[in-house]
Amino acid sequence: MRNPEKKTEIRIVLTSDGSSSVFNPDVNQHYHSIHGALQESQRVFIELGLYAAFERFGEIRVFEMGFGTGLNALLTLLEAEKNQRTVSYTAVETRPLSLEQARELNFDELLDCHYLKPLHEAPWNRPASITPVFELVKYEGRLQDFRTENRFNLVYFDAFAPEAQPELWTQEIFEQLAVMMHPGGLLTTYCSKGTVKRNLQAAGFLVEKHRGPAHKRDVLRAIRL
Repeated sequence: MRNPEKKTEIRIVLTSDGSSSVFNPDVNQHYHSIHGALQESQRVFIELGLYAAFERFGEIRVFEMGFGTGLNALLTLLEAEKNQRTVSYTAVETRPLSLEQARELNFDELLDCHYLKPLHEAPWNRPASITPVFELVKYEGRLQDFRTENRFNLVYFDAFAPEAQPELWTQEIFEQLAVMMHPGGLLTTYCSKGTVKRNLQAAGFLVEKHRGPAHKRDVLRAIRL
């Protein structure tokens, strides 16, 4: 069960495009690019992931490694509403923000919406209907311990960078995700390091390099073969 008193010692920061991010001193990492949290998530996860999934699949099941600020979930919800597409969204997070910390994020203001608060207030470890077309379930814990009978057609892989969490960028982790995915399913990530590409390929993915967001030359999209 989640301990409501547990808080991570973090601070909210502003990125170059005016959107919020979080800095976690324990791992010396920002949750999003300092060059623009919003534009990074839009490019890596929505343009390369969700839009492609909309074209390939009917009902969309998304799995996110790292719920974090909730920005990727928020952008996905807004696209689901805009396109009236049913999305089931599952996320795993080891360091949940407190509600007080989440209230400092400015995504609702920037995007002229009101969904970030209900995303963070949704209960842990059981489904919650945020809108008629968007269902969310958040699990607190490690990806390595996560088990599900569901199969996903889109994975947002948004773990901390390999230098901070090397255990999450291994062939074994990508094999675990491949088992959780439908054939032809998509995985997108901001990290394009050669070791990550090779580990994805060894786990049975076809890996594509794509133009990244600002100040990021390449990002990856992988297709589950």
